[in-house]
Amino acid sequence: MTTTSPRTRIEPLRPDGGPVRVLVVDDEQSITELLSMALRYEGWQIRSAGDGQGAVRTAREFRPDAVVLDMMLPVMDGLSVLGRLRRELPDVPVLFLTAKDAVEDRTAGLTAGGDDFVTKPFGLEEVVARLRGLIRRSVTADRRSASMLVVGDLTLDEDSHEVTRGGDGIHLTATEFELLRFLMRNPRRVLSKAQILDRVWSYDFGGRANVVELYISYLRRKIDAGREPMIHTRRGAGYMLKPAVS
Repeated sequence: MTTTSPRTRIEPLRPDGGPVRVLVVDDEQSITELLSMALRYEGWQIRSAGDGQGAVRTAREFRPDAVVLDMMLPVMDGLSVLGRLRRELPDVPVLFLTAKDAVEDRTAGLTAGGDDFVTKPFGLEEVVARLRGLIRRSVTADRRSASMLVVGDLTLDEDSHEVTRGGDGIHLTATEFELLRFLMRNPRRVLSKAQILDRVWSYDFGGRANVVELYISYLRRKIDAGREPMIHTRRGAGYMLKPAVS
């Protein structure tokens, strides 16, 4: 294994602004210590484990953003650890450490759901670079997922303000978009006119129910036209959006 001069720290990538969390798992203490030192220098928060059971236990408590996992662990090997991790952290990226000539191990690891691998002996710079790429893709995917509202075949991207139903783009005005967003954030829930006025128009009920009725009709023309309806009226109660009956 080769070492390199320390790299400049990168900015935290976690959505909450905290340091990236990485779990390092290897039964060779010298490797876990060296990797932990290099990754801490990146500004990341590190935990380590020397066996599979310790890895699963630490992951449950630590909730890492990425895992560096040796394939050849005693008692519980890397593939078994990966299976356990995926049950509790289905989306955490895993970087396998494998022996240089273990082609079958690398193939098995990637097939089982590992995201990448490096072979021993490795350079610390390579491990850091691969982890950075995995974490960046994971965080980006999380943010995209968080910005996307999906109800049935209707999707709304809160970042780009794009709306589609069944893959067809739908153009909405700013008010229509806010109304639809409120409905999609509360699927299958009846929302009163007063609740909608307060959330979308930010003023009290005060006899302005016709505004809600008007914009609901606008949305229906764009969302439900020629399709099974998704926007439903509950007489005397309000409006509800739910997936269309197929």
